[in-house]
Amino acid sequence: MYKMLFTPLTIHNMILKNRIVMPPMGTNFALPDGSMSEDHLKYYEQRAKGGTGLIIVENACIDFPYGSNGTTQIRIDHDRYIPGFYRLNDMLHRYGAKTAIQINHAGASAVPSRIGGQPVSSSSEPSKQGGAIPRPLLKEEILEIVEKYGQAARRVKTAGFDAIEIHAGHSYLLCQFLSPLYNKRTDEFGGNPENRARFAKLVLERVRAEVGPAFPILLRISADEFVTGGNTLEDTLELLSYLQEKVDVLNVSAAVNDSLQYQIDQMNLPDGWRAYLAKAVKERFGKPTIATGNYRDPAAAEQTLVAGDADLIGIGRGLIAEPEWVNKVSRGDEADLRKCISCNIGCAGHRIGLNRPIQCSINPDLFYGEQYKQRTLKKRTHVVVIGGGTAGLEAACTAAEVGCTTFLLEKGADVGGLASQISRLPDKRRIADFPAYLKRRSEKLQNLITFTDTEASIGLVEDLHPDVIVNATGSVPLLPPISGLKEHIDQIDGKVHSIFGVLSDVERFPNVQGERIVVIGGGAVGLDVVEFFAEQGAQVTIVERLPELGKDLDIITRLSMMDMLRKFDVEVLTNTSLTKVADDHFKVEVEGQEKVLSFAHGFVCLGMRPERANLQDLDEYFSQRNVRVVNIGDSLGARKIMDGVREGRNVLSTLEQIGAL
Repeated sequence: MYKMLFTPLTIHNMILKNRIVMPPMGTNFALPDGSMSEDHLKYYEQRAKGGTGLIIVENACIDFPYGSNGTTQIRIDHDRYIPGFYRLNDMLHRYGAKTAIQINHAGASAVPSRIGGQPVSSSSEPSKQGGAIPRPLLKEEILEIVEKYGQAARRVKTAGFDAIEIHAGHSYLLCQFLSPLYNKRTDEFGGNPENRARFAKLVLERVRAEVGPAFPILLRISADEFVTGGNTLEDTLELLSYLQEKVDVLNVSAAVNDSLQYQIDQMNLPDGWRAYLAKAVKERFGKPTIATGNYRDPAAAEQTLVAGDADLIGIGRGLIAEPEWVNKVSRGDEADLRKCISCNIGCAGHRIGLNRPIQCSINPDLFYGEQYKQRTLKKRTHVVVIGGGTAGLEAACTAAEVGCTTFLLEKGADVGGLASQISRLPDKRRIADFPAYLKRRSEKLQNLITFTDTEASIGLVEDLHPDVIVNATGSVPLLPPISGLKEHIDQIDGKVHSIFGVLSDVERFPNVQGERIVVIGGGAVGLDVVEFFAEQGAQVTIVERLPELGKDLDIITRLSMMDMLRKFDVEVLTNTSLTKVADDHFKVEVEGQEKVLSFAHGFVCLGMRPERANLQDLDEYFSQRNVRVVNIGDSLGARKIMDGVREGRNVLSTLEQIGAL
């Protein structure tokens, strides 16, 4: 079906077996000294084993500490790192993958407390709003860094990589010279486009001199910075006219730190939305380009290639979620893809926002993949899972995949839980891919029997002879003891709704243009509701008790939501508490003053609380019968999809503890 995706591509002496590229993405897996960890090796091996044509290893620091980015970043500023990279390449090449590594200097994006000093840049402009003020580099320092790029390139080739990528986008040092957002210099490295491109040109010339004419050089760029005063596409095309001669492949990305939601794509951006940027670059220079931008659907990737907009497709977070993406598509198992939902929680949120190693909301094991399926039971084991949300489905599938006779009891008409319901909001539709994947996975398992419209009574569960009971009954809206709230919320033909009141019948809110909508609660759920109505032209007010909105959001979603609030002129009331609910208005308190907020529809989104009404009875009854009862997902604590999915996979540990596995 996808002929172009699986057509080889030759770039000098590098032959790619297919057109899928894993672009560089930071992981925080490196050891404290900047060397590759065992986790790194296993992580990249899974993606090579999964069929990826070209793997570009995450950015490596060429000048430590001032060029470093993140808390634990790999380094390539010394020969001692060559053996680790050689070992990585030897491993990935066994699967037919070609390899590159991105070399980089963070410049002003470095954090002073981590590097032990003031960051450096083209000028004294910070790399983001509120960022550290950098020190402008002297000319001799620029030339020293050029040499360090050259020495790093020598190590790249010695370590056995097939290509090298230079990062000149995303608010890193070369971008800080290319972009007028940051570059305020008046010497030969600032001012007009030719001068702003001079540093990057020197780097490319030095790298080419080191690696030779037949070794592919990739250049990653922010083709449009999507910030007022930054480089537009036309600006970038002019800059590239000074750079492209030494480059073999142009990796066409977008955005800078202050437009991060267009670099690490927010959820509602369609598959391949940036392809027009790659097309413009390819048409201007006639060189192979890599298109990136929320690619999940192989048909969208194929269309970009067939149209000639790009020569290669970069799938980043999609390969974190589904390392077998290429293999599954090539053998016609597209329906079995675990498609990334672009939530940005475990990847960007963990690494950038929290300085943690990356995780994935929907892939609970980034290192060993599906190796757990090779394990076998020591004895016949029955597992009963109560609740068919994403946590319960993961637990049920995992238990069945290692041989347990598994029963899934869901009180609703279908499985999927809150994830399926949230995906009814247009901007959250990607989330639906995950419960759909879990449902298909469950239906293929003959030893997994699902009962819907079924309450999990003690008698029914006992009849299934469980050895393990997994409670995954999810969460319900939190309704504090506020005057009038319980009397008015989610009433038939009422105007006051919970999030479930919205999701149960999204279609009944089609004509709200110009109407007054008030949303109580500025967390993730409240902002989702605001987004839904603001985009339909409603006049929306959001009320939050805390000083700011979205404290529980990952960095990408938070940026996109703040942008949405500005775009649609949403009224924001922070430090404001709900005191009373009526049928057509809320009473709130702001700085000791009462205020009445009238509405056509009001929404109370004050968070979720665990739903575990029968858990204590189950635990008391079955613990006396030597049956292990575990509680997972939102019924343990209302959190993220990622937490429940990891706890669902952790049924393996429970099986080990009872001696079954």
